Amino acid sequence: MYHPDLIRHPDSCPTLVLNADYTPLSYYPLSLWPWQTAVKAVFLDRVNIVSYYEREVHSPSASMKLPSVIALRQYVKPSAFPAFTRFNLFLRDKFVCQYCGAPSDLTFDHVVPRAQGGRTTWENVVTACAPCNLKKGGRTPRQAAMPLHIKPIRPTSWQMQEHGRSFPPNYLHETWHDWLYWDIELEA
Repeated sequence: MYHPDLIRHPDSCPTLVLNADYTPLSYYPLSLWPWQTAVKAVFLDRVNIVSYYEREVHSPSASMKLPSVIALRQYVKPSAFPAFTRFNLFLRDKFVCQYCGAPSDLTFDHVVPRAQGGRTTWENVVTACAPCNLKKGGRTPRQAAMPLHIKPIRPTSWQMQEHGRSFPPNYLHETWHDWLYWDIELEA
């Protein structure tokens, strides 16, 4: 019987990495390792294999099924707050303009412009579409008569993980479903 994992190239067999408590290290981006890193971690006895692909890799003296899900043996404590990056800002704001709600042509905007003493912090930067950013210019939302949908905050890592669950990746291997909490119907 044909099985897609048997012909899959090893490079298209990423491994889902779970923490020692069997929760994903992160949802967005999803905690995936290339197969080589996963196999190395197995041989260094740093992980437990939870599930396998049907695909095998071979050396002159051994063969091994590629792990599709692994769990770390040592628990990694997640940081309380995520790093301030453009991507994390967009994720916090759910990839929509905080002025008009548009989901495209996204940039970031200083609520209190730098020219008026505003700083680049979680509490002063929001996702904005390019047209709204241009329209607002060097003014505050009040000065521009452009109210924000939500006041910007410094998110916790937990909040970011919750937001990330709203944006599942395009590919979820069947062995990952028990460990992830997206609406699996989104997968084709």
